Amino acid sequence: MFRVRRVLPALLFAAVPLCALAAPDFDRDAWRADYATLKQALERDYANLAWIGSTQSGVDLPALDRQTRRALDSAENDAQAEQAIRDFVAGFHDGHFSFLTTLQTGAAAAEPASVDLTAADAASGCAALGVGAGGHPGFSLPFESLPGFKLLSDGMDQPLRTGLLTTPQGPRIGLLRLPEFAPTAYLGLCRQVWQQLRSEDSADDMRDALMDALADAVATALQGFAAAKADLVLVDVGNDPGGNDSGDVLTRLFTTRPVHSAPLLVSQSPAGTAYLDEQLHRLTGALQEHHPDPAARRLLRQSTAAFQQSRRSAGDAPCDLSWTWSERRDWNAMPCRRLVEAGSSGGPLDYLPADAIADMTIAHRLNWAQDVRAHWGAWTGPVYVLTDAKTYSSAEMFAARMHDNGIARTVGVRTGGDGCGFMVASPPTTLPHSRLRLRMPNCVRLRADGSDEVAGIAPDLPVLPQSGESDRARAWRLLQTVGADWRTRHGGG
Repeated sequence: MFRVRRVLPALLFAAVPLCALAAPDFDRDAWRADYATLKQALERDYANLAWIGSTQSGVDLPALDRQTRRALDSAENDAQAEQAIRDFVAGFHDGHFSFLTTLQTGAAAAEPASVDLTAADAASGCAALGVGAGGHPGFSLPFESLPGFKLLSDGMDQPLRTGLLTTPQGPRIGLLRLPEFAPTAYLGLCRQVWQQLRSEDSADDMRDALMDALADAVATALQGFAAAKADLVLVDVGNDPGGNDSGDVLTRLFTTRPVHSAPLLVSQSPAGTAYLDEQLHRLTGALQEHHPDPAARRLLRQSTAAFQQSRRSAGDAPCDLSWTWSERRDWNAMPCRRLVEAGSSGGPLDYLPADAIADMTIAHRLNWAQDVRAHWGAWTGPVYVLTDAKTYSSAEMFAARMHDNGIARTVGVRTGGDGCGFMVASPPTTLPHSRLRLRMPNCVRLRADGSDEVAGIAPDLPVLPQSGESDRARAWRLLQTVGADWRTRHGGG
């Protein structure tokens, strides 16, 4: 009896609803209002909502909503309520839809005086530009440790990490590591070309010039593989977090065939409208200020008309996406996704021949890959692109464009699934009670099959981690997989 009496109060205590035990200063209704605000912002601004709400996405959004509401109903304090909202965001599996640092209120500090980088030495100047500040990411697999590997360029003091791999009865492989699609990842390259960079007018111009130098370095590496009689090129974008539009642009260096950028859609939101306005300004500026020849004028007018139509569509009454919280629908059958056409991931035109427009300024405003047209087709042989679960964003764009244009086969693991992020900067969503701040993607890149790139890029040749297998063993197995596929498809060996 003594033990029973001791247990009964505990049982009675456990039967009390959790909401009755909440901390005295915990405002559940305010957290529920924050959650409602977040869902309204998603309906209004989030470019991927229709895809996430589709049956094809793999995300059960109605179930996620129910789970979040239950978690808020049972939360006992602010920490648990915040975790419920964080779990909701994580359930989208979209790395671009994410939390930002919560800001403190108070007076902001004044901007410091600008720094003149033109007098800086290479080490100081590159550091001031932020080059190498994030550290060099670990590459996906340790190919350098395998038999038959020869290092050509270390990617630290030299511009890129490259090497040649020869395996028994296998092809001669040119290995190109791309740790990031942003110039600030390439410290050796920055130091090498600093004398050219310091002649630029601003830090932004220096970064643009460094991006041009990166394209030059990739082209040089590819030409080196050809000179070394490599049978194929393996481009490693494992652990690559993305970066900028070079994930689309650089694909042209791997083939002489026409390469088409992905259809680009922007959210029917202020951010999407801002991007459309930006492109219209650039197109009309080219028409009015750069004296285009008749062929260029025709293309500029066509692109301007397309963006003007999209701008009108952006001003239409948006469709209601609140259904996403209660049901799932077929992506391909949706009459409205609250998205607006915005040219391509490579600019207003998805393709423009290298010799179509002589004026580089006009050519660039139509198709951004024109910036590197001197390097198109630096390599023309077989290509494989290595991806892993930490391949994101612009690196996914690279893998998708290489695959969808028939340039490369993908090998490894499905990518992380960030897809398109931000075509223009836009203010984050701030939840009124908690002050949590979130960024929401304002663009969508479509695959060749019409799906949203945020789903991730599945490899043509899966090479998944296996229990008891070392990274070196998996690297060797991946090379064997690539070699076997190359022999089958290209008759090698």
